[in-house]
Amino acid sequence: MRSWWREIAGLVLPVACGGCGRPRTELCEGCAACLAAGPRRVRPSPEPEGLPPVHAAAPYENAVRAMLLAHKERGVLGLAGVLGGALADAVRAGAGHAGDRGPLLLVPVPSSRRATAGRGHDPARRIAAAAAAELRRGGARARMLAVLRQRRAVADQAGLGARERQLNLAGALGVVDGGRRLLDGGRVVLVDDLLTTGSSLAEAARAVRSAGRAPGMRAAVVAASPSAFEINRN
Repeated sequence: MRSWWREIAGLVLPVACGGCGRPRTELCEGCAACLAAGPRRVRPSPEPEGLPPVHAAAPYENAVRAMLLAHKERGVLGLAGVLGGALADAVRAGAGHAGDRGPLLLVPVPSSRRATAGRGHDPARRIAAAAAAELRRGGARARMLAVLRQRRAVADQAGLGARERQLNLAGALGVVDGGRRLLDGGRVVLVDDLLTTGSSLAEAARAVRSAGRAPGMRAAVVAASPSAFEINRN
């Protein structure tokens, strides 16, 4: 119900740019350009064990930070399309040439049930669905597979350091029954809206590997912390 009301409200209430707050536009050209600078390989420091190669569309700062927070915390769901487009660019950058290696399988890192209930939506899943649609429009074979679930409750990550986050998330994710079959025959790309320490993606990678899907796994995010965003690395 909450998600439905946000969708309706977005159609009838005055809007402002999700990046800078400029009135009467959901996203201005300047803020949209911040997502189109070109994806790069990112690497947090320290890098958690098992983290696959990750590409990000933009650094997590200024307008990009504002857009992700507006979508995630304030329910500005209309931003999912442009954020999904940025994620699609990051997926392409990390996937390389398609060849005959099968479709791209975008596997979002799931939010906790409590967070999803509080927000009224799962931000990473919504953005992943938009990214898969954008990839298909570009001619790629792609689909979103929400096959990861939390097996146990975890503490709020806010305020935790890299090592604390790893311990908090260790063993928290698993692949749903039947998920292994769905992951067969494609190129797995773990996706999320944001990378900070890399702990969430590393735990997602562990869960997928435990299901027998390890070769060639990649990851992609809309944004990464500036310290992880390596401008000169492809």
